[in-house]
Amino acid sequence: MGRIIVEVMPKPEILDPQGKAVAGALGHQGITRFTVTQGKRFVLDTEGEVTEEALAEARRAAESVLSNPIIEDVVGVYEERA
Repeated sequence: MGRIIVEVMPKPEILDPQGKAVAGALGHQGITRFTVTQGKRFVLDTEGEVTEEALAEARRAAESVLSNPIIEDVVGVYEERA
């Protein structure tokens, strides 16, 4: 079985209230060196090996279904290797 990872992040100009909340929670723990951006990670399992065709189909899914192109960027589509 193959596995494809799709990573989606908010566009830089979009407010990220979840990331700000996490950064605030870290600050309460005394951890202040980080800014946080929260995104999404999708795991797509496929029968057999991951092929270029499967990666291309995952990219199409990422752009059309897994992300909202108005406010998000697809930043990664790749095979996860054990």
